[in-house]
Amino acid sequence: MPRTPANLMWADALALVARADRLNREFFRPAATGWEPPVDLLETPGELILIAALPGVRVSDVELVISHRELAIVGTHRLPALPGSTRVHRMELPHGPFERRIALPPGTFELARRDLADGCLTIVLRKMP
Repeated sequence: MPRTPANLMWADALALVARADRLNREFFRPAATGWEPPVDLLETPGELILIAALPGVRVSDVELVISHRELAIVGTHRLPALPGSTRVHRMELPHGPFERRIALPPGTFELARRDLADGCLTIVLRKMP
């Protein structure tokens, strides 16, 4: 293919689309049990704070399990109710079951609180003496 400005612009556009697709797959990684939400894990002197990106997920559809040295976030992102005449042009947010297991640092922890707001689940684990 000759190196014309139009061909170079087309190649750049295809490269951008491929990069966006790769970033989307990295952000919402598929897993054997569905998909894995991305998480941040922070530590203060008295707490562990975990923030998981769960856009569109209801708090009633999320279960937390703390066992040994691991926290599991398990749930389902349900498709929204759509009228029968709805045409879907694009669906990039992951739907269906998800599970994320996070190794915890040494110590004993108890669930202090969990909040789901603005598409993020914040879990606060209190360090036990």
